[in-house]
Amino acid sequence: MLGILLNQREVKEFEYLLKRELDEILFDLEDDRIDRKVKSAMIIRYKELFSLFKRIASPKECLQYVMKENKYINKI
Repeated sequence: MLGILLNQREVKEFEYLLKRELDEILFDLEDDRIDRKVKSAMIIRYKELFSLFKRIASPKECLQYVMKENKYINKI
């Protein structure tokens, strides 16, 4: 287990980076040109990033990024 100390400004920056990456993955999952295997890897990455995001974001913000798995599983 690793730990990290962040000040408030760094937390906001980390939160911003995670949001941007989560949005990018959700956008790419909608693209039909992307291979199924790649989308499966993207979903795994999304879940890992979301677990990090849940640690620093408010529950209200987390609700915006809860993945609707059925929506994306059908596309894989």
